[in-house]
Amino acid sequence: MSEKKFTYAQVREHNEAADLWLIIDEKVYDVTKFLNEHPGGEEVLIDAGGKDATKEFNDVGHSEAAIEQLETYLVGEIVDSEKKSKSSSKKNVILGASSSAAIALGAYIIYKGYKYFKST
Repeated sequence: MSEKKFTYAQVREHNEAADLWLIIDEKVYDVTKFLNEHPGGEEVLIDAGGKDATKEFNDVGHSEAAIEQLETYLVGEIVDSEKKSKSSSKKNVILGASSSAAIALGAYIIYKGYKYFKST
C-alpha cells in the first residue's frame, strides 16, 4: 500500500491538541495520541503542530527508540511537488560559492590593474 500524500497546507490544518500532526523529514505524523506520553511535555508538540518540526526534532537528539516509536504515528508524506530538494540546496551552495569566487577574482584583477597603471 502506498503512503498518503499531503500538502503543507493540509498539514497546517491539524494544529490543535485534539488533532495534531507534524512533519519530520518530509514525513507526516499524527501525534495526537502521543501528547500525554511525550517526555518533553505536550506543549512542545503543540507548538510544533501543523508545521515542519525536523530541525527541532533533530536538535533534541532523540534516541533510536524514540525514532522507532515515531514511525508508529506515520500517516503519510509531503507531496513530491512540495518537497524540499536536497540536491537543489547543494546546487545553490555550489553556485553561490562559484559566484563569490568570480567576484573575488574580478576584484583581484581590478586591484592588480589599478596598481599596474598607477606605477606607470
